[in-house]
Amino acid sequence: MNNIDWNSGSKNPIMFLSRVHIPFLQASPLKFTMAVYGVWRFWTTAINQILDGLMMAMKTEEGKSKSLIHKMFAAKERGRRGIKYPSEVEALSSGTFEMPAVQNGKTLKTFVATWNVGGKPPESSLVLDDFLHLNAPSDIYILGFQEIVPLNAGNVLVLEDSEPAARWLTLINQSLNGHKENHFQTLRKATSFIDAKTHNGAKVAKLSSTSSGSLFFPKYSLKSVSKQFRTESKKRLKTCNCVSELERRYARDSCFRCQQSNVSEDDFSSEEDDGPNEAVLSEILNSSGQNQKYSLIVSKQMVGIFLTIWVRRELVQHISHLKTSCISRGIMGLGNKGCISVSMLLYQTSFCFICSHLASGEKEGDELRRNLDVIEILKSTHFPRRCKVLNSRIPERILEHNRIVWFGDLNYRISLSHTDTLKLLKKRDWEALLGKDQLKIEREAGRVFKGWREGLIKFAPTYKYSYNSDIYLGETNISPSKRRTPAWCDRILWKGDGVHQLSYERKDSNKYQFSDHRPVCASFSIEVSVREPSDSSFLKIEVEELLPN
Repeated sequence: MNNIDWNSGSKNPIMFLSRVHIPFLQASPLKFTMAVYGVWRFWTTAINQILDGLMMAMKTEEGKSKSLIHKMFAAKERGRRGIKYPSEVEALSSGTFEMPAVQNGKTLKTFVATWNVGGKPPESSLVLDDFLHLNAPSDIYILGFQEIVPLNAGNVLVLEDSEPAARWLTLINQSLNGHKENHFQTLRKATSFIDAKTHNGAKVAKLSSTSSGSLFFPKYSLKSVSKQFRTESKKRLKTCNCVSELERRYARDSCFRCQQSNVSEDDFSSEEDDGPNEAVLSEILNSSGQNQKYSLIVSKQMVGIFLTIWVRRELVQHISHLKTSCISRGIMGLGNKGCISVSMLLYQTSFCFICSHLASGEKEGDELRRNLDVIEILKSTHFPRRCKVLNSRIPERILEHNRIVWFGDLNYRISLSHTDTLKLLKKRDWEALLGKDQLKIEREAGRVFKGWREGLIKFAPTYKYSYNSDIYLGETNISPSKRRTPAWCDRILWKGDGVHQLSYERKDSNKYQFSDHRPVCASFSIEVSVREPSDSSFLKIEVEELLPN
């Protein structure tokens, strides 16, 4: 190649290139001309596009401002749902930002109670305010009952009676949501005109007042009553709120709420009406429940076991993947013993609550049957997978959850004679009695509940009392065959990090003496994560994503 004078004063690129001695160009003048034209066309187009872009930017400056404000409000909405990004203004000033893996964790006060009510229904006058610790209200209430109906052949073999559970629900709602007017009185007043009411053109049947019902407690099914105390449908609470990696990467306004594309209508059964009375019940109860503070999310019964969960209304939107599982134990596995388990996701923390009634008996070796019940429950409990996102971390087994609470009538006894137990009871020597507590012995030996925790017991044994009395059955002159040694049958245990027990106590009041057990309550401070731990490779948000398209 000849030497080229790069400092040539020529301003014409054609004349400049013509001085370059390139055999290819000299041999192909047509190709030389096409190459020069291509260079000229490229730069002309590029300059025109730059000029057009500047003009559009000047004309749409106001639109840009509005778009940025819109995105800032979108970020605020994401924050309300539990995903709080730094403001777009900060992002623009720094170029990029990276969200921390865990941010804005919450601490929720949780109340757990267990009570074997001995097959006795509650009176309409029963007020549960002190039982629920409403002087220091919690965010979540988990209440488990055992023997909510008598464990007779009719309830075990034929059809369980759900009316007592409906009564308990109404009493709980009355206390949690602060309704001064008793719902039962409201229902009684309504009986005078219900005969004439119609629903969808059909005459509504009169409120039942059967042998098991009353004017204060019209006979309604648990399903009917439960629907009136919900602020969100069961179907929505069961849905999957997992966001796939692709959605997290490319959907700027995605959030950890339910993705409708992940839910099939066939996955859930609809909540059907339970008869014409339901329309009337809904009208009566909703008239006083429109401003309820707590919403019912679970009400599940299996023979005598009943589990109900209530949460603050503002927390309901953050609950998903709600599932229940029932394990029948007892005689022939018919369900007079067993458990109800609930699995759910609250924000991005998985919870499991197990309400159980284990094998009874105070003979030597009966604790091994209780151990077997626990082992079988852990082995058999399975929550069906509804999450449609591959490799999701939604738990399907009890021990896979982040926070677990197990409570109920566990039926573990004290391995002492009746006489020796009463002597220590009179001295209130709880430490000596706990040294013979079967559950404590079995846990420390690693045969059951290994790795679980329980608060320090500083209260008297909760079983077995004479009905309507504060005297243990056996302190009076009864036959040895009917005598029962006092024991801490009713317990609350937990497993998982981020759980701190605030109190552990039994409730003593004349109004709770209709059962042979005393209720046991615990309050917890439980930490939850509001965001799923994520890979930082797709948590970086570039400035261009915050600008309008």
